[in-house]
Amino acid sequence: VTASSTAAVAYRRLTPRALSQQIRCLNIYEYIGMEIMSRYGIATPKWRVAKTISEAEHAYSSISASSGSKKDVVIKAQVVSCGRGLGTFDSGFKGGVHMITKDREQASEIAGEMLGSKLITKQAPRGLPCNAVLLVERIYLRREMYLSIFIDSSSQMPVMVGSPFGGTSIGDITASNPGVIFTSHVDIMEGIRIEQCKEMAHHLGFAEGSTQAEKAMTLMKNLYAMFLACDCTQIEVNPLAETHDGEVVVCDAKVNFDDNAKFRQKAIFANRDYSQEDAREVEASKYGLNYIGLDGNIGCMVNGAGLAMGTMDIIQLKGGSPANFLDVGGGADEVQVQKAFEILNADRNVQAILVNIFGGIMRCDVIAAGIINAARDIGMKKPIVLRLQGTNVEAAKKIIDACGFHMILVENLEDAAVMVVGVAEIAKQAESLKIGIKFEGLGL
Repeated sequence: VTASSTAAVAYRRLTPRALSQQIRCLNIYEYIGMEIMSRYGIATPKWRVAKTISEAEHAYSSISASSGSKKDVVIKAQVVSCGRGLGTFDSGFKGGVHMITKDREQASEIAGEMLGSKLITKQAPRGLPCNAVLLVERIYLRREMYLSIFIDSSSQMPVMVGSPFGGTSIGDITASNPGVIFTSHVDIMEGIRIEQCKEMAHHLGFAEGSTQAEKAMTLMKNLYAMFLACDCTQIEVNPLAETHDGEVVVCDAKVNFDDNAKFRQKAIFANRDYSQEDAREVEASKYGLNYIGLDGNIGCMVNGAGLAMGTMDIIQLKGGSPANFLDVGGGADEVQVQKAFEILNADRNVQAILVNIFGGIMRCDVIAAGIINAARDIGMKKPIVLRLQGTNVEAAKKIIDACGFHMILVENLEDAAVMVVGVAEIAKQAESLKIGIKFEGLGL
């Protein structure tokens, strides 16, 4: 286990999801994560989930009176996003996390504000629908810590990360005090060792040999068992809490699962809620396209994750803003290319499209045919800047020249980036001035 001035850099590098590896991860609701944890002997507060106001009332009554005396209950909006407590619902109701201190009527009122509305957070600026609420007993905490296990993309090993300071953004802790972030890699063949757990428990502030230290070590071993058995890519516990009566409890957790393990984790993947995901990404995944939506206005279609990231970088460098990461891969066919264009064309934020293909396995003529078919079928009216190099590039140019659909062909990537940024800016300015413009296209 290490802690040093380079810990902040190390933590940022240890990302559970790297674009270059094209890993998709299933995100699940908090209550489902708690349900799975309970099967692995991981301590959590008493909780109930509710999908209607009536269920929320009953859940509150059950938890509040569970010890024979009235307890406060925390109610949390169930959306797959961080920062719920600071979020705002589209109805104007503020906060996705509230304390119920009065009675069933208060539980009913707050649940009614949450259910059926969209919660807007920093991570989900478009809002996510709240279809369920989680009611949890209030726990009085002695202190809060941070603990996570995820895959280190550089070493391809599981890594345990901990800090004696939790309950707030780990990014903020890393930036302000990197010396309190501790990391410990786990040998996948050997498994997590007692010595690792003991040292991490020490760094989290547990007294060596204490009952609480033993409970923390057991929790770490159980978390790793769950991580391995369930094909997790990340288990992030924030906060991990020590209570006034000496318990070590997971108060909140984020759990992700590797999509490649869907075939052996069917029960877990049955909990997938597509309403919590970007509809564009869901549609793209059906056709084997690697798509991630962004906030810019320049649509990108590229073959290869590295080239896609380089293309986005040069767009940014030339003053533009990419609307997506879209890698069609090396073996895409015309149907996939056409679907990629349908997704880009349907995105109202996209004002121009840059296609950057370096043909090796991917043939340029296949790309050209897919673009033209998409243009015909969906009535493509957005300007396209096209840079093609490699296999069958001359055949592709002939197809494009003969199709009657005007695209801007550019040989050099830098010139292509300058061109698409300029075209997108024209479209943006015209839109802001409410001036109609028409780009030359098929049959237009």
